Amino acid sequence: MFVDQVKVHIKAGKGGDGIVSFRHEKYVEFGGPFGGDGGDGGNVVFKADPGMTTLLDLRYHRKLIATPGEKGKNKKMHGANGEDKIVKVPLGTIVKIAETGQIVADLTQPGQEQIVAHGGKGGRGNFHFRSARNTAPKYAEDGRVGDEFDAIVELRVLADVGLVGFPSVGKSTLLDAVSRAKPEIADYPFTTIAPNVGVVQVKDGRSFIMADLPGLIEGASEGKGLGHQFLKHIERCRVIIHVLDMGANDGRDPLEDYEIINEELRSYHLRLMERPQIVIANKMDLEAAEENLARFKEKYPDIPVYPTTTIIHEGLDIVLQQAANLLETTPAFPIMDEEGQDTGVVYTFKEKVKDIVIEETEPGYWTVSGPKVEKAFNIEKLNTEEDYYNFANKMRYMGIDNALREAGCQDGDTVQLCGFEFEFIEN
Repeated sequence: MFVDQVKVHIKAGKGGDGIVSFRHEKYVEFGGPFGGDGGDGGNVVFKADPGMTTLLDLRYHRKLIATPGEKGKNKKMHGANGEDKIVKVPLGTIVKIAETGQIVADLTQPGQEQIVAHGGKGGRGNFHFRSARNTAPKYAEDGRVGDEFDAIVELRVLADVGLVGFPSVGKSTLLDAVSRAKPEIADYPFTTIAPNVGVVQVKDGRSFIMADLPGLIEGASEGKGLGHQFLKHIERCRVIIHVLDMGANDGRDPLEDYEIINEELRSYHLRLMERPQIVIANKMDLEAAEENLARFKEKYPDIPVYPTTTIIHEGLDIVLQQAANLLETTPAFPIMDEEGQDTGVVYTFKEKVKDIVIEETEPGYWTVSGPKVEKAFNIEKLNTEEDYYNFANKMRYMGIDNALREAGCQDGDTVQLCGFEFEFIEN
């Protein structure tokens, strides 16, 4: 079973909490704070494995979760870092954030690794909060939460040359003739429903990777037939070999087929027509082939066309040499989204979310929110008098006190922060 796209949930490990601890040893006066830091959470790492060919493993393991860091320990000992979650995928795999479509990993080299979700940093133990004014702090930081999001994992065939054309024009036979790949070959349409890849050796010693891709039909760029499942696999190809059934054995007109296929390539958002194209007039052993080839040359006099009969390996050497020549001068094409933008970077304007947002929801009642606030405050840890003292100090340090005053908050008003309500007191 060939699987080329899977949606997964990715969650990096949470950082371990720092701890509150004090040194208690005989004959050690004023032992002081002794709590260690929490360990960092594990990352989620994707690794390119040349031995894999599909994303089938991810189809049955859709939650990729890294190990959290351990809590800090006594005697200022650091908690263990969480283990990374290593996800092995085939060469040519792309990982995209489902919500934005931004690519966070593009794995094209054997053994290449990419961190797609970073683990949270471990919290500091109370040893770090000692000071001349507070020699015995009873406060420690919580570990930070790691990255978490849904992702689309796509496999886009990693090939230099892609074979395109209508079903049953001889693409699989061509790949079988020039490489050791063993694609399914039969006398009915759509025998190829998943890409087949083979290494091609040219007689002069050069080599490249060729992919036999599922047959196109009219309307493929709109999703008909195998549609987008096919077209996205051409994205990595630098050269396209367009195979035509010049014998027209199934009653189709090869000139019309040529126009339809090119229109589908032109309509798809990957700018596929920018890639150099080699046109093969296949099945020249059939009766109508010479007549159709003459018609093609008359209509397209500026387009080189190479007559072949792939079933008997005739006319293939010059095609392979031309493909190798084009690969030497054709650069790699960037990965594009549906709007023609390089998806390695998201080029859409998005207003920056304010770190701290203060709103008066009703007279005398204020709410404080924002990503910076949610990360900095943990209301569940307000248990001791020192916790409340640190809470108030952090509000001053972050500028929330002044922001409330500037927004119009008055003495005696109620302020709600992360589900915790308190009375605002003007000193």
